[in-house]
Amino acid sequence: MARNVELLLTESVENLGIVGDVVKVRLGYARNFLLPRQLATEPSEELIRNLQAKRLEAERQLAEQRNQRAATIEKLAGYELHIERSCNDQGILYAGVTQQEIAAALNSAGFANIRPRDVRLNEAIKRVDTYTVHIKFETDLAADIKLWVMADRKLDTEEREEIEIDDEGEVVEKGKGGRSERPERAPRHKAPPVDLLEKPKTGWAPKEEAAPAAAAAEAPADGEKPKKAGKKAKG
Repeated sequence: MARNVELLLTESVENLGIVGDVVKVRLGYARNFLLPRQLATEPSEELIRNLQAKRLEAERQLAEQRNQRAATIEKLAGYELHIERSCNDQGILYAGVTQQEIAAALNSAGFANIRPRDVRLNEAIKRVDTYTVHIKFETDLAADIKLWVMADRKLDTEEREEIEIDDEGEVVEKGKGGRSERPERAPRHKAPPVDLLEKPKTGWAPKEEAAPAAAAAEAPADGEKPKKAGKKAKG
């Protein structure tokens, strides 16, 4: 069973041909798309002659479209497009910029008939930055534009300070210049070292030793009766 079939296009089909062309397509594509939509039929010499005038008109429109695209490519070369988007303080977009958005923005800027498929992205656009976007109509009709993705508000990244912990467990703040700056703090007052071998100076004694010395002074001598507290000695 043949996998391909030869058909005559009765209407122009993008990326396939213009009206009056005889093309070979897959059987499934013919049965499911071209024939049900009456875009093609079985070729014959009579049909080809009948479609000749329609084909000339399609060729004229195709040439006019190419001239318009060539003029658009010439204007697009070096063009800078600005798009504002919502993002967080690190510049990460809440939603990436798509081909549809770029095509719509270019059409609004006066570049007509730019389709999303004509916008070629080399990378996903997910953050505030500048990008090179390739616009391509055909192999020989292409240009690069510069895309500026900007935040819709003022970001706080320049005012934020990074904080890190050093090897000693101390907090170190990084300033705007990236230099580590230790926060100022009150100096620690340390008690002076005590020399346990140093003898105390004359006339000074620790409080712990004063109490036993006083108790020894009040103790009665041998053979004397202890005095009772609260009574005075008789005269």
